[in-house]
Amino acid sequence: MKYATRAFFVAAIAMALMLSACGKQPTLEINDTKAAIEAAQTEGGEKYAKDEVRALNDELNVAMEEVKTQDARFLKNYDRAKEMLTQVKSTAEALKAEIPARKEKARNDAAAALEAANTAIADAKALLGQAPAGKGTAADIEALKADVAGLEASLAEAQGLVAGEDYFTAIDNANGISTKAAEVSTQVTQALEKVGKKVEK
Repeated sequence: MKYATRAFFVAAIAMALMLSACGKQPTLEINDTKAAIEAAQTEGGEKYAKDEVRALNDELNVAMEEVKTQDARFLKNYDRAKEMLTQVKSTAEALKAEIPARKEKARNDAAAALEAANTAIADAKALLGQAPAGKGTAADIEALKADVAGLEASLAEAQGLVAGEDYFTAIDNANGISTKAAEVSTQVTQALEKVGKKVEK
């Protein structure tokens, strides 16, 4: 009888410890997960992984709702919340590790876009050097030269953006410059064709 009573108390204590362990709010897991997301943001997540960071914060909010649900219960069990927090933390850490490669790609893409823009401007200037200088085209040619000068100034600004690591804006600006420079080239080519001149390569 004493043995049975002792076994009952041991089992009761074990059960109480188990319920206590399950019923303790996962403060450490919450803090670690928030820190992991913040680390990903600091690494550059807001710029190079904006959608993923937003998704991580959404998933964290879902996990915190589960924590609140358990907070309101008499018999609390935070196991599901812990699993959710662990998953979010793991994803955040993986994202942080990936961001430097994304940043490097953006840098390379910006450099390529700037190079393309520079080439497009050079091509437009070369064609302008061949433009017909007749009385009826002089004003148009001068206007196109002013356009190219403006594109060169814009290119310098785009290069400054790269220096400031604003790669995506630099890419957009450089692509716009390339498009406008190509339009100038097209207009000069058409003017040359009208007077029967061939474009010199």
